[in-house]
Amino acid sequence: MKIKVIKEELLYEDIQIGDKDSFTKTISEYDIVQFARLTGDFNPVHLDQEYAKQTPFKERIAHGILSGSIISTVLGMRLPGPNTIYLSQNFKFLAPVKIGDTIQANVEVIEKRDDKKIIKLKTQVMNQHMELVVDGEAVVMKK
Repeated sequence: MKIKVIKEELLYEDIQIGDKDSFTKTISEYDIVQFARLTGDFNPVHLDQEYAKQTPFKERIAHGILSGSIISTVLGMRLPGPNTIYLSQNFKFLAPVKIGDTIQANVEVIEKRDDKKIIKLKTQVMNQHMELVVDGEAVVMKK
């Protein structure tokens, strides 16, 4: 399967502190079910409406890491883009993402280490109400 690159590949030298990019996705029931199948995480808070009604969320929610994982789309396809290697990522899950929520992953370059072509980025995911749902930092290496 060949994937179309969203934008022209950036070289390490082209990337500057303060550069930003994002990716937006609406989370569907299909996404949650497929993520559960892919990962084996069948926690009923994600898949069983009757169970979820009894939780503090009162309805099904997406896996936290599903929400965080769209950060990878930005890093691998936009900024820094193709030929980026994930080295680390930390997450703080601050609010639930529900079926039908539109989330936006935002990344910002905050540090560069030229000798190893390593880039540190602030990573955040916001919902359609501009609430921060995932906060963190990523470290990547760029060709």
